[in-house]
Amino acid sequence: MKAWSSGGMFPKILTCFSGVVTAISTNALMEQLHLKYQQRPWTETLKLVYFCMDNPHRKPVSNAPDGLLLSCMEKIERTLNAKSMFSVMNILELLARQKGLTVHVSPSGTACYITSMMFYLEIQLEKDGDVMDVKLAHFEEAPVVCDDLVQLLRIKNYDAFGKILEDLSNMYQIPGNSKMKAKGYLALQALEKDLYSMSLLDRTLDLNRVTEVLNGKVGHLVPRTGGTPMNIEFYISPYQVLEAELNHGSQVCGTKTVVTVEGTDTLHKLPLSPLIIEPQAGEDSNPSFLQLTDEISMDLPAHFVLKFHQPVPMSSSSIEEIQKLTGIHISGLKLAPLYELIVQSTLKEKCSEDLSINKSCFFVSLPDCSKHCYFINKGSEKSGLAGALVSKIPFSHPKCVPGVIEILRHQVAYNTLISSCVSEKHINEDDSELLYFEVVPYKNTSFSVFFLHPVKKNLACVVIDVTTSREVQCHLHLNPQDPTLNSTDDFIARAVKRCMSIPVVMRAVFRNAAKVKADHETHDTDTEKQPGLQSEQTTDSNSLKESLSGADQQDWVVTDKPNNTDSTEENLFTAKLETLGNNMGKK
Repeated sequence: MKAWSSGGMFPKILTCFSGVVTAISTNALMEQLHLKYQQRPWTETLKLVYFCMDNPHRKPVSNAPDGLLLSCMEKIERTLNAKSMFSVMNILELLARQKGLTVHVSPSGTACYITSMMFYLEIQLEKDGDVMDVKLAHFEEAPVVCDDLVQLLRIKNYDAFGKILEDLSNMYQIPGNSKMKAKGYLALQALEKDLYSMSLLDRTLDLNRVTEVLNGKVGHLVPRTGGTPMNIEFYISPYQVLEAELNHGSQVCGTKTVVTVEGTDTLHKLPLSPLIIEPQAGEDSNPSFLQLTDEISMDLPAHFVLKFHQPVPMSSSSIEEIQKLTGIHISGLKLAPLYELIVQSTLKEKCSEDLSINKSCFFVSLPDCSKHCYFINKGSEKSGLAGALVSKIPFSHPKCVPGVIEILRHQVAYNTLISSCVSEKHINEDDSELLYFEVVPYKNTSFSVFFLHPVKKNLACVVIDVTTSREVQCHLHLNPQDPTLNSTDDFIARAVKRCMSIPVVMRAVFRNAAKVKADHETHDTDTEKQPGLQSEQTTDSNSLKESLSGADQQDWVVTDKPNNTDSTEENLFTAKLETLGNNMGKK
């Protein structure tokens, strides 16, 4: 308990009682307190300190009578930019109380202690309020310097600092006494060591971060430092990589998950020491693990979790696959059409304004190209492609993590393609030429993009199957009577993998088709000059459906009459495609 016997914490236990006395000066009050406690043995003072630290005030500030006042005070302090030590202390005290923690201040007023039953933070301040040092001590551990917390407080990012306080507190929200909570923290340490060992198995000296993110067994792993929990970056899109390359010195972050432990109502057998067995020379890099025996594990009312900063839209099949892998049910999920969830999540990320999640028609502008209009057919949860927003994934053994990461990569890659068609613009703001597309769910990992053939104005379709996070198969379907678009399936697949953006891929397809269209128009001009030849061509939509290779009538959702929906835009757009597909050849 050496870490907990720091002398700087005790004087505040005495001075904290000053809050109830307002009629006398500070010096007089301190003199009275010294007289009161000078005859008491040191052991009794220690008991008082431990009692106060083991019984923090846990009542949420929002339920307290002065909750609104504290919130207003915090806003005032932040507005004043905390330019004095007194202001910084007030903000730290308000943050700690909001998170259910207690605060002690040293007699000199330059040190602030934020404490709980299982950990404490020591924050050293300059007279002008600048942060000198921050130390964190977990239960029965020596305090360690936290450079990450120092930086957050120096730049006055109190929101991020408050989030770390909340995460630290939640990490110990395990049913039971302090010993049981300490076992949960010990289990988390064992997991972190195993994950870090797995991250080193395939690592080479020339391995770059992007390759590790996309291909590493556990992605790009950053160990826990100070108050920042261990996190895993497991997917990054080509556009994010390009953004990082163009902005030298900046590091664009992909999709991340945080590794932590949470309390549960049921018992789970968790390891209390690392389980991974280091592979011998000549063996493959797949890790082996020790058996969970009673000597190295314990049944605890807790489990490990991978937590996301923002909920991830996941299909029902992906969720079931993860639950089968981990053996733990993911609770609190609400099923909905997957595409609706992807649109909702994308709009929340891209738009500052609150756009309705019922929007299905989006306008995308690209350089050197006509504006695209994308209608996203969300389907229904009964259409076979339902999903849910997943905030965290529970598990109890480190061997589950590589498989879970691969499933997450696959899902996020799929979501990236669908979300590329979503923009904050759902109204055409000018009279520019538009190219219409409809994105329709097809099967578990595939979808179709319908559009009008640029030459014959019949419907064409690209089926995109995201087989893994790194492999994509594409098939272009045309009416046999229509000219080629000069884009092979392999070309489209390579374009998709390179950019992971449907609008960019369709721009490439239409650029390749431009030469075909020019040649066709030249041919039509020559034909019109010959008497007796008609350039008119009619095509029946039913024969068009039957002639498509590998696509049955159900695939052509765009030409069927739409179901009853609340969106007039959906009906108008689908009707326009149906009319164009059936009758453009007769004009």
